[in-house]
Amino acid sequence: MKRTTEIYDFKAFGAAIKAARKAKGISRNQLADKMGIAPRYIASIENSGQHPSLQIFYELVTFLEVSVDQFFFPDKEVDKSTQRRQLDSLLDEMGSKELTIITATAKGIQEANQEEE
Repeated sequence: MKRTTEIYDFKAFGAAIKAARKAKGISRNQLADKMGIAPRYIASIENSGQHPSLQIFYELVTFLEVSVDQFFFPDKEVDKSTQRRQLDSLLDEMGSKELTIITATAKGIQEANQEEE
């Protein structure tokens, strides 16, 4: 008896990879060079939803810090979104002076939002 399975559509994954790559300011060619693959392969993943190999999938999500929970468990609330993971990574690279500026900015935004309510 042949098993029926739903084929996963990788278009949303490709769009997330493209957005994460752009958010990090990395060109498709730079990413391809870093990973040792052809830029066309990345373009196919990003634009056509081509199924990446498991190894490429792993390398893309870890390097670009993309949360895969949103794809595998779409109905479950994600602990950390892709955007939150990327922000955490940027914050980890900052020194205390930069973190003080970011904290002050965040507090200012929070106060402005409270005043609007």
